[in-house]
Amino acid sequence: MPAHHIAFWNVENLFDVEDSPRRTDKLQRALGSELAGWTQAQLDAKLAQLASIIQQLNGGAGPDLLGVCEVENAHVLGVLRDALALLGRDYRIAHADTSDQRGIDVAFLYDGARYTIRDGETFSHFVMRRTATRDLFQVNLRTIPTDRLLVAIGNHWPSRRGGELESAAYRAIAGETLAYFHERIRAIQGKDVAVIAMGDFNDEPFDRSLTHYALAERQAQKVRNAQTPRLLNLMWPVVGAALGTHYFDNHANALDQFLVSKGLLTGAPGLKARVDSVRVEQFPEMVSGGDYPDPIRFGRGRNANLAGFSDHYPISLVIDEDD
Repeated sequence: MPAHHIAFWNVENLFDVEDSPRRTDKLQRALGSELAGWTQAQLDAKLAQLASIIQQLNGGAGPDLLGVCEVENAHVLGVLRDALALLGRDYRIAHADTSDQRGIDVAFLYDGARYTIRDGETFSHFVMRRTATRDLFQVNLRTIPTDRLLVAIGNHWPSRRGGELESAAYRAIAGETLAYFHERIRAIQGKDVAVIAMGDFNDEPFDRSLTHYALAERQAQKVRNAQTPRLLNLMWPVVGAALGTHYFDNHANALDQFLVSKGLLTGAPGLKARVDSVRVEQFPEMVSGGDYPDPIRFGRGRNANLAGFSDHYPISLVIDEDD
């Protein structure tokens, strides 16, 4: 039974260089002094640090599919892909440039030897609010050589900036958006379609944006029996173990999550999530030496730490496929 190794990582502010010609004047003004001192040397160092972790995933083979967020453009994605050349994989880029006010996007790197994406089968689902925001990015992957459909939806929901409660409505809208498009996918592809939603949700599995609006359940049986577009949130064991993908004020937060559809639970489409395979990937070199195992940040510009990585840990999951 072949396996698919899936990973997601918020790579924290993977911006192009300070005065990049690939950045619009509007975005350059919006970022202001945020990128002061963000040189090519610093970008190269950050990419090398990220690549050193990605290369260790999947037992050193690297992921088959990697979702990322907080990347500015296809150029930096391409350089990250090139930094993974030692893996010998045919990584390809799926990315849609969005109108986020900080210019950071959701994207995927996928192995062209494992998947193909047909023309017209990537979709940006925009989350509407008063200010420019990120999208939910959907890619319809076809497995090679079996041509099974795996729908992956990358998420980076609005942050808690300004206060958790004050910003909660924005994440509720993102949750509604995810549930709506999950329902549309089921209507087009069938109720047993394999859907995996992954990302930095900026809320935890027990928050209403996920439980009430995105229809993400804790119990697998509820998802199996539901006639509505329910998803199983695979991160509840992580919460129970007091693990965090992100740490804030000495609290472990499981903000980065995998949600899977009924089809990925039952295995009806020939793909089945191995629900006990979820890992928060805390490689020793990423972990700070403090009282809490928070990740070592790379930062940016004049405050960059060249020995850092990101303020989030990667997460990983295995999906089995029938022979």
